[in-house]
Amino acid sequence: MKNFPIILTILIFSIGFISGFIFINDFSKNYKEEEINQKLNIKFNFPFILTNNLKVIFLMLAGSITFGLSTFINLIFNGFNVGVLIGSTFQTNEPLKLILALILPHGIFEIPAMLISALAGFKIPYEITLYLLDKKQKPLTEEDIKEFLKLALISIILIVIAAFVEVYITPKVANYLLT
Repeated sequence: MKNFPIILTILIFSIGFISGFIFINDFSKNYKEEEINQKLNIKFNFPFILTNNLKVIFLMLAGSITFGLSTFINLIFNGFNVGVLIGSTFQTNEPLKLILALILPHGIFEIPAMLISALAGFKIPYEITLYLLDKKQKPLTEEDIKEFLKLALISIILIVIAAFVEVYITPKVANYLLT
């Protein structure tokens, strides 16, 4: 039962991811590749990327006070977006090359940051639920708060690294692999 928040996080993200992957395949049948690329255009500057990604992290963490609702919604939404992004690469001639060039360099930091922050967002509601079900003596222990804060800090550090990599390293990797 201790692994329930981890399983829940992965399940919700996966549902969003699969939905996005299916959606882009249906969607792309009606559009040309250049139209899809225009719709998925991203601004590559550090403040914009960092601010946008921190909003996601903080909305995931806010699940601790919304009893998991904001975490759930944002996990589905961001899983969907990742599914659309990955799915859109399969509409090209070299999907693996695009994934390696445009997604993997920063995605190895960004996706774990998102999942860790979601896990933190589910942590407090999970512990309170255990208390309400008489499975714990106290709703929140000092250890629960420390674990939440540790997960939150790890996700914030990872998202800062991801934004840096996305702006300063991913374009160089993409330029090297795609030219």
